[in-house]
Amino acid sequence: MNRHILEVPVEKLRNTCNPNSLGFETTEDVPPNEGPVGQARAIAAIDFGLQIRTDGYNLFAAGLPGSGRFKTVRTHVEKMAAQQPTPSDWCYVHDFANPDNPMAISLPAGQGQELAKAMDQAMEAIKREVPLAFESESYEQRKAEVTKDIQTAREQLLTNLQQEARQRGFAIELTPMGIVTMPLVDGKPISREDFDQLPEERKNELLQIGKQLEADVEQALRTGKKLEKEAEEKVRELDREIAVAAIHPFLQEIRSRFGEHPKVADYLNKVQENIVENLDDFRSPEKATVQIPGLGAIRRDETFDRYKVNVFVNNSETKGAPIIHETNPTYYNLIGRIDYRARLGAMVTDFTMIKAGAIERANGGYLILDAREVLINPLSWEALKRALLSKEARVENIGEQFSFVPTATLKPEPIPLDVKVIMVGNPILYSALYSIDQDFRNLFKVKADFSTDVAWNQEHVQQYAEFISAQVRERNLKPFHKTGVARVVEYGSRLLEDQEKLSTRLSDIGDIVKEASFWAANDGSQYVDSKHVDKAIDERVYRSNMIEEKLQELIDNGTILIDTEGIAQGQVNGLSIMNIGDYYFGKPSRITATTSMGWGGPVNIERETKLSGRIHTKGFLILSSYLAHKFAQDKPLALNASIVFEQLYDEVDGDSASSTELYALLSSLSGVGLKQGIAVTGSVDQYGKVQAVGGVTRKIEGFFDTCKAKGFTGEQGVIIPRDNIRNLMLRPDVINAVREGLFRIYAIRTVEEGIEILTDMPAGKQRSDGTYPEGTINYLVDKRLRDFARGLKEFGKPAEEVRGAEQEGREAA
Repeated sequence: MNRHILEVPVEKLRNTCNPNSLGFETTEDVPPNEGPVGQARAIAAIDFGLQIRTDGYNLFAAGLPGSGRFKTVRTHVEKMAAQQPTPSDWCYVHDFANPDNPMAISLPAGQGQELAKAMDQAMEAIKREVPLAFESESYEQRKAEVTKDIQTAREQLLTNLQQEARQRGFAIELTPMGIVTMPLVDGKPISREDFDQLPEERKNELLQIGKQLEADVEQALRTGKKLEKEAEEKVRELDREIAVAAIHPFLQEIRSRFGEHPKVADYLNKVQENIVENLDDFRSPEKATVQIPGLGAIRRDETFDRYKVNVFVNNSETKGAPIIHETNPTYYNLIGRIDYRARLGAMVTDFTMIKAGAIERANGGYLILDAREVLINPLSWEALKRALLSKEARVENIGEQFSFVPTATLKPEPIPLDVKVIMVGNPILYSALYSIDQDFRNLFKVKADFSTDVAWNQEHVQQYAEFISAQVRERNLKPFHKTGVARVVEYGSRLLEDQEKLSTRLSDIGDIVKEASFWAANDGSQYVDSKHVDKAIDERVYRSNMIEEKLQELIDNGTILIDTEGIAQGQVNGLSIMNIGDYYFGKPSRITATTSMGWGGPVNIERETKLSGRIHTKGFLILSSYLAHKFAQDKPLALNASIVFEQLYDEVDGDSASSTELYALLSSLSGVGLKQGIAVTGSVDQYGKVQAVGGVTRKIEGFFDTCKAKGFTGEQGVIIPRDNIRNLMLRPDVINAVREGLFRIYAIRTVEEGIEILTDMPAGKQRSDGTYPEGTINYLVDKRLRDFARGLKEFGKPAEEVRGAEQEGREAA
């Protein structure tokens, strides 16, 4: 096999962007565009979700952070909302018939605030005018006229009663205890002693007359009380007439402005009626406090709060449909709340303390929420679903739902809900909700899926340039030269490690743009060019790669054993990725294998010590299948083998080391050493085909740095799967080393190709009789396994004889 055919040519180690192909010199010539790069699928879904008005077609924007999810959603929502009418205001007012159930009133946008202001002004005027009306001379005259006839009738009734009594020989006197009748003798009241000395017949006569007079007195008293009630009723009617005359002009002004709204007209009628029924609250302004049963004395002004208007949702400043982006969707921030205040040791509330939440403020428009924030806040998700399913916004405090003892509190009238909810979250969260929550499926039927990458083509490169231009203008950065833009495009491809794709995580691209502008300013340059972008990338790496350098130091001083030259049997350098959050890098690991006769098969020491992840364990088990398929068709696989990652104390996962482990195993079985200057990555299937893995660019660079530190020999390099060539976006220093012949990168399709590179021996193709040609790796492996099988059979004879004797003994017994 010609090894040079397997070496990756320099031109395929990195895709580059030609600055001259961009069509401009600097971003000053590029129109800005802050929209996402690509994402045609997501944008089409967003437009559909915003336009369809059918129930349940709320929108979930699924994508990774930094992909422009929120900004894209916000931009399209703003465009849609600007074309729609502004929704109504909502107000809460006191329901005089049901004080615990405040009444909701809908008014055109801006009129809620006007109604509240008009009511406040009217009440101030009424509180001023009502006392004046009752202190006027005309009121006193009319009141005197009303009571004069009644008083005259009462006096005449008493005069008639006294005259009739005197004719019968009795006198009637008014005392603090009431009306008293006394018999008269010679026109004078008779004493008790004189009465007792009267003849019995005369006494009986006087007693009989007295009883008749007492009956007349009782009748007179009833008539008098009736006259008093008539007087009180006439006074009340007069007071009502005076009050209505004082109140009517102010309320009538409000009626003329808002009378076309039936609920407002009905409310104003109830306000007028309530004021008339509670005139004492208005006629005595000198009183500073009023006694409330159960609460004691409170400020008098608070007794007038029932006439206020609580502007619950105010759209006076809203243009088009409202857009609410609630960044902290707690239960109360989302649904609204009823506040309480402490008064005389008790917590009290009223309708003026009902506060709107995000869902009420977004009513008639759009509500944007972070899905994760909604789910981590207790009860928020359930409350949101309940509102959307019932299509009404109902303000309820949490305590009402969890209190063991029902308590009297406000229950505001719910308002109709018409809102489009857009939740933004990652795809995993969407899948979880879709799987476990049936309501989610029914409520969020539109998914806008934001891709993490787009094709590297002229259109998307142009969008990169427009994005950079927008960043420059928005953040007052240095303009970018075309070489700087080209390098940013290459950086977008390196983030993905894909020569045919560009990253759509614009937050990462924007960070590099800002940092490159900073270094250009430090350099005193008018424009940001490629060297400033490279400086920004290098500095970003330097800020985060301390652990990588520490590990390299351990390799350099021999604490971590990695050989980069020579040959060793059953030993090979594998490549893995270490992720430390904001930075990830490749690092080599020594993998060793030992083999012996036995029936155990390959043993994964990482698995035995519980340091092997499930995917790594799966990849390892494939090795046994490969050996069985390749070498155990005509004999048993009589093998014990152990494979281990040396000096590795963290969990190992992923199957990218499965080909590496197989090479170490084949080397141990064949007795042929492997080149230590060549590291390996790639997964393998049961038939020996090498499959693509992740992180090849960083893995290559990690081993390159190790070789560079230990010194190049010209024989060092890395073996990768051929399908990973498109994933190479290597650093310029690595590419230069390959160009100079100091470092090599091989791309293979099969294990046989890899073992030939590592041993400089042919792998050996299986012949029709199942054997392999002598002088090949597979021949040596097959021979060793055949020897193991024979040896195990030979050593197994005595044991079989012993077991046979034991069996005969048991049968005889």
